[in-house]
Amino acid sequence: MSESTTATPPVRLDSPDGYFNRELSWLEFNYRVLAEALDERTPLLERLKFTAIFCSNLDEFFMVRVAGLKKQVEAGVSKLTPDGRSPMQQLADISARLHPLMQEHSLNFEQALRLKLTDVGAYIIKYVDLNQEQRAYYQNFFEAQVFPVLTPLAVYDPGHPFPYISNLSLNLIVVLREPQRDKELFARIKVPKSKSLPRFVPLPEHLRPHRDGKPAVWAGVPLEQIVAHNLDALFAGMTIQECYAFRITRNADIAVEEDEADDLLLAIEQELRKRRIGGSVVRMEIEAIAPPAIRAMLMEQMQLCDRDVYDIDGMLGLGDVMALRNLPLPELKDPEWVTTVPQRLQRFHSAQADDDPSTPDEFFAEIRKGDILVHHPYHSFAATVQQFIDHAARDPQVLGLKMTMYRTSGDSPIANTLIAAAEAGKEVAVLVELKARFDEANNIVWARRLESSGVHVAYGVVGLKTHTKIALVVRREGELIRRYVHIGTGNYNPKTARLYTDLGLLSCRENLGSDLTDLFNFLTAYSHQRAYRKLLVAPVSLRSRMVEMIQRERDLARAGGSGRIVAKMNSLVDPEIIANLYEASQAGVKVDAIVRGICCLRPGVAGVSDNIRVISIIGRYLEHSRIFYFHNGGDEEIYIGSADWMQRNLDRRVEAVTPVEDETSFRALQEVLGVMLSDNRQAWELQSDGSYIQRRPADGEAERSTHRILTENALKAAVEETD
Repeated sequence: MSESTTATPPVRLDSPDGYFNRELSWLEFNYRVLAEALDERTPLLERLKFTAIFCSNLDEFFMVRVAGLKKQVEAGVSKLTPDGRSPMQQLADISARLHPLMQEHSLNFEQALRLKLTDVGAYIIKYVDLNQEQRAYYQNFFEAQVFPVLTPLAVYDPGHPFPYISNLSLNLIVVLREPQRDKELFARIKVPKSKSLPRFVPLPEHLRPHRDGKPAVWAGVPLEQIVAHNLDALFAGMTIQECYAFRITRNADIAVEEDEADDLLLAIEQELRKRRIGGSVVRMEIEAIAPPAIRAMLMEQMQLCDRDVYDIDGMLGLGDVMALRNLPLPELKDPEWVTTVPQRLQRFHSAQADDDPSTPDEFFAEIRKGDILVHHPYHSFAATVQQFIDHAARDPQVLGLKMTMYRTSGDSPIANTLIAAAEAGKEVAVLVELKARFDEANNIVWARRLESSGVHVAYGVVGLKTHTKIALVVRREGELIRRYVHIGTGNYNPKTARLYTDLGLLSCRENLGSDLTDLFNFLTAYSHQRAYRKLLVAPVSLRSRMVEMIQRERDLARAGGSGRIVAKMNSLVDPEIIANLYEASQAGVKVDAIVRGICCLRPGVAGVSDNIRVISIIGRYLEHSRIFYFHNGGDEEIYIGSADWMQRNLDRRVEAVTPVEDETSFRALQEVLGVMLSDNRQAWELQSDGSYIQRRPADGEAERSTHRILTENALKAAVEETD
């Protein structure tokens, strides 16, 4: 092996200068989400969507990541992250970065989006601006629908301990005065939230504002304002002085000691009950107009410091504006996308509509002809992956089905199909990951339903989260037993398949079928399989093989070749992978990383990472697929799978990454990567200082948007296929 001729020393794994902080990098990702809400090029109702996503993303960030850092501080943990920050430093830096971001988020909604909504006939009205007739309507609504469910609680009084305030709840702190004793008192009211009590309560059409002689498309008032302006009904005989909204976030992560749990399902159910109550408070949002004394009182009761409190100029909890995206204004949304079907599966999609009983045999025969790559949401999930499972369930030649379920919908058609297959006498085994964060309750429900229907249900390997997306169909064909597989990057969830970009490979390659058989045996029993024929499996071989392939590119470049790596993923965090990418860059390997979210690698550093470019694609769809390309001296390799380059994926999860060897599928993946690398609308380039700059078309240059181009390509292919 020849040594590099460069004088630059290799990057040390413990050098903090080589890494961005994970949490701060995530905040930069969420800023890119916010940027879509700020961007005038984004349709108005889509700007509302991104406003809501920014808010809901932050809720989860505080419930898990900030809560975890606070626990470390309380436990006296002083261990530094790879970028050299202690838990306390990270909390301080998060607060410093996030306070102006939340202010920008709020001001954009209050000063831009609300006005633009008014311009198109949708009014979010302040209660104080209602006319008498409109007020009378809301007073009647309050008395009939809201008042009966409210429970005011006294606070800050020796006889009334400070009430428990639930996670993510919107509340009012009310300042009262008792006239007889001239004493100031405080009360808390939780703003109710249910389907019958939406956050934005609409006015009937005859009471809506009019413009140009026509009633508004929609008009409504935030529920908390309806409550705040009808408090007299709650506090008879008291003088209401002030009222301010506040919202809190609690630690909502759960921890289960699997090796000590006799029944994992029961243990997680118990933890979910604790989550509903919530742990310690980690954040408070409060109206900026609230007096310092009120703010200080709430901080004291919830044991918060200044960095935990976010003063908001406007409405709190803007995640609820997602509901306004459903306003009847289709011209202000992205055009509706009708998914296509890959050419080789189109005839089965048509036959399925006619309920042709001969299609299962023909469907599997088509897969035998060669691998089929599917790309959601451009390709229909129902006509590809779901049809694969449906055919297997009703095909009399199919003996068994095995699948993993990480996140699935509450009305999952695939889960129902698996139940039907088991009831029909097929051997069905499902690995249900009970620890999929915030989907635990849904997965518990499905685990019980599957098990009660005769499905063999397993919960995976102790200490490892099962994140891989795999399905195996075992079919009798004459004297042969043949195995068909689906290996994907996304969950078996038809709802997210319309919102997330994911890839899947349908194949009957014997080596892939054998590998999945071994992997399922590892997941459901006591197998200690350490070698796989084609699959890269975590935590067995994925890390070592990825490092080997990066080092191979490095060595080829050192020997005078042209090393090339393109890697697309959600997050790039792992220090060992990053250090190896730096060494590859120093040897002359050209590296493009397409990282949607967190990226701890620092690109563009002279002599270290100047051959590495990092972009992030943010737009209509959430980029969820993982693709790994290696030039390999011209003998190119490309892989897809469920794993990011993070410690948790490489070491603490069960993951599967498969090579894509079919020529047509291989070129299709190269085309996807090429479209993304040339994007000048949705792509953001990571700078060496940690900031991102959004690409924009040069003068006279056509706009190249990844999601638009891939949509157009899918439509073009569908038309060509049907001609």
